[in-house]
Amino acid sequence: MNQNTNRYLAEEKIGKLLLKFSIPCIMSLLVSALYNIVDQIFIGRGVGYLGNGATNVVFPITVISLAIALMIGDGCAAYLSLCQGKKDIESSNKSVGNAVTLLVLTGIVMTAVFAVLKNQILTAFGATENNFALADEYFNFIIIGIPFFVVGNGLNSIIRADGSPKFAMITTLIGCLLNVILDPIAIFVLGWGMMGAALATITGQIVTAVCGLVYLTRAKSVKLDKRSFIPDRNIISKFMPLGISSFLTQISIVVIMGVMNNVLVTYGARSKYGADIPLTVVGIVMKVFQIVISVCIGIAAGSQPVIGYNYGAGEYKRVKELFTTIVKVEAIVGAVALVFFEAFPLQITAIFGSEDGLYNEFAVKAFRIFLSMIIFTCIQKSVSVFLQALGKPSMAMGLSLLREFILSVPLAIVLPMFFGVEGALYSAPIADVGTLIAVVIMSAITLKELNKKISEEPVAEPITDAA
Repeated sequence: MNQNTNRYLAEEKIGKLLLKFSIPCIMSLLVSALYNIVDQIFIGRGVGYLGNGATNVVFPITVISLAIALMIGDGCAAYLSLCQGKKDIESSNKSVGNAVTLLVLTGIVMTAVFAVLKNQILTAFGATENNFALADEYFNFIIIGIPFFVVGNGLNSIIRADGSPKFAMITTLIGCLLNVILDPIAIFVLGWGMMGAALATITGQIVTAVCGLVYLTRAKSVKLDKRSFIPDRNIISKFMPLGISSFLTQISIVVIMGVMNNVLVTYGARSKYGADIPLTVVGIVMKVFQIVISVCIGIAAGSQPVIGYNYGAGEYKRVKELFTTIVKVEAIVGAVALVFFEAFPLQITAIFGSEDGLYNEFAVKAFRIFLSMIIFTCIQKSVSVFLQALGKPSMAMGLSLLREFILSVPLAIVLPMFFGVEGALYSAPIADVGTLIAVVIMSAITLKELNKKISEEPVAEPITDAA
């Protein structure tokens, strides 16, 4: 970043900085989440709820790809901001070049792996006899766009850290708009069904990735040459750990979806709802849940350049103010979301297509139970991203591991044994309550550390007139 930008990050009011950096980030993440939701809306109306069930089965590979993209992109972005605060230009350039190399290579490798393991993946994520053919068709085409999806999302984080959050938002928005325009044409006009939905998504992903690559040629603070793209183990080892929290946040969704899908199919088949209704409904609930989480992570991740720069520059009072402000805003977002999910579950479900009484009955239960503690989820996600921005990957990773793996997965397996298919819905709120304790402890530790650093700051001598 140039000198004017540095001064802006260090001196502008916190509220204005949050608006400038967080809103574009929120929009970018929301648009990414909307890719799959748009597909579900059009597929639900053009193919039916079995088509939606099929997209839920394939959705985890998209989340796995996003997890890898954010581990590299967010890690590089956090490291880039810290380097900018320390005026370390050489490391900034190398980190971005190495990140681009990793994004391209991992995207290609993931496509190959997914293609080879297709049947095993569909089975593992709960494909049923009724929706397997639809899932197979969607899978075959969606993996073509994986390299572009990885590159586009990874570069978005880096572009935001470079001081261009609006550009990152616009490129993602363009890709999503293309998807929205092409989806109904491909599904209804051309009659391509699942294949059409996948091709519309891929087109948007390609455009977003190309825009991101073009941006690097005119980046504000980074100057890349051929040497920047040569893998440097030292640089990679510094920025990759900073992205682990982002990776775990996303990959946990995959683990939970894999467990939940299989649990819902198994116990749903023993209930009056059958296997396909719970599988489809919870998939929709988790997609809507992703919208709220995108807002929460967008607030914190969008502020990452501000947090990282001020922490690297020793402006600890501003870092503390950022922390308290972000947590308050996240709690408000969670409260608003909770009101909508508790009051209008049926109306939200109807966006994805109208079905029979049992389908609607389970949808209302799913929204009201599964998302009942979403306020705690919002706070946990923001604290985790904030710790990541401070260069504390272990603490950030600990929060993600606790909620998503240590609590949610075992609860999703055990509770249905006693309470049937509805028991799976209670795994999320119970995990949220348990994680809140750790969030409070880690927040107290972080604030204590910041207060100590603030107290150690030298006090400026008062300026007096000469005698």
